[in-house]
Amino acid sequence: MNFTEYIKYDAIGLAELIKKKEVKPEEIIEIAIQSIEKINPKINAIIYKMYDEIEKQLQQNQDGPLYGVPFLLKDLITAYKGVPLTSGSKAYKDYIPYFDSELTKRYKKAGFIILGKTNTPELGLMGYTEPEFTGPTRNPWNLDYTPGGSSGGSAAAVCSGIVPVAGGGDGGGSIRIPSAYCGLFGLKPSRGRVPTGPHYRELWQGMAIEHVITRSVRDSAFILDLIQGKDIGASFEIKPPEKPYIEAIKKPPKQLKIAISTESPIHRDIHPECINAVKEAAKLCENLGHIIEYNKPNIDGEQLAKSYMMLYFGEVAAEFLYYKNLYGKKAKFSNFEISTRVLNLLGNTYKAGDFVYTLRYWNEVSREIGKFFTKYDIWITPTTAQPPAKIGSQKLKKWEEIASYIIVNLKLGKLLQFSGMVEEIAIKNLERVPFTQIANVTGIPAMSVPLYFKDFPYGVQFMADFGREDLLLQLAHQLEQEKPWFYKLPDLEQLIT
Repeated sequence: MNFTEYIKYDAIGLAELIKKKEVKPEEIIEIAIQSIEKINPKINAIIYKMYDEIEKQLQQNQDGPLYGVPFLLKDLITAYKGVPLTSGSKAYKDYIPYFDSELTKRYKKAGFIILGKTNTPELGLMGYTEPEFTGPTRNPWNLDYTPGGSSGGSAAAVCSGIVPVAGGGDGGGSIRIPSAYCGLFGLKPSRGRVPTGPHYRELWQGMAIEHVITRSVRDSAFILDLIQGKDIGASFEIKPPEKPYIEAIKKPPKQLKIAISTESPIHRDIHPECINAVKEAAKLCENLGHIIEYNKPNIDGEQLAKSYMMLYFGEVAAEFLYYKNLYGKKAKFSNFEISTRVLNLLGNTYKAGDFVYTLRYWNEVSREIGKFFTKYDIWITPTTAQPPAKIGSQKLKKWEEIASYIIVNLKLGKLLQFSGMVEEIAIKNLERVPFTQIANVTGIPAMSVPLYFKDFPYGVQFMADFGREDLLLQLAHQLEQEKPWFYKLPDLEQLIT
């Protein structure tokens, strides 16, 4: 097997070859390693290689259904014992966990061979992947552009053919955004579907959840079967699917009533191709016999954006406290990027009551979404409002950077709070990606499907009621059969040579 043959298979396909003894797992792993060595210097998707762990992994979990398939972990949240977990930050460059996350254990049990860890923005905070600590990750479709974030390294690695699947996390679109920008399939499961142990009860007040980025729907469905379910100490147990997702997708969904909307919830411009992607998806769904209506829930998108950013402020401030407690006198807040330090300042400026009161709006939004899904089975929007941004274009301008240092050093958080700049920060942060956060706030499942390709891929977001990953995966599989995307890849020759 060579690289050209290797990229013809998804994870399930590679595992089947190994089971039939048509190829040895060592051969597949060697191809993946060679592709890392050739491709990664051009895209900077993998920031830590774990080659010294391979032999041990090959000796374990040989009965796993995906035994021998190469895999990558996102360098955020998901811990692998004895391997650095930097969270995209210089502040954590020396942090080495002494445990495996429950999710890592389930990936291992599945039989995956974990080859390394992928790049992420600092603390996973941005919709692009350009951390100062490890440098920018580049989009294989055009190396001058971002693959999105925060699972940008994972998406770039899958898009470039290095691995068929890689781990991701989604606290506001961080699986779906890079999937959209890289022409991949990305599902954010319902809140509580995937374990967060052993140390976390919930991630980001329940907003963040982990899964994978894939090229095929069946890989996403099967891996969700393998990793879903509560772990020890979980807050609650979400109702398990009636039948395994890998079985559910074999049957097309019933006729669905689908709502479509393309207006930005924060009233900003939407790129015409992002709108066209939704229109084409609507036509495709209609041709498949589903009912289409233009409608959307009655939700104040700007208020939602502000409450989402309040979570940012609070979570970053809490992260700084964790860092200080972890390192004590050795803790240096200057190890964090200046934009992250501004978020920390804001998190310490607001009161606990402000934080809780603002987040109460989430309850209203969740109820409104629940009512909406009594009328519709699926809600479709663009995944993003704009195509990928150029590398460096979203970073602070020089004057903004200088102003940020002054604000942080003089502790001018109250000035920011009362000047209206907080609202500006919220809108600016989300204007390119205003559609994805609502699924995180409400905990419903959502997916980005690569149905539209022009100069870049343009993802289409599909959302369903809480716990209905099965419905989304059924529809995604139906769309995949009708309009396949598996072989729509960037020019890999420029990357492999």
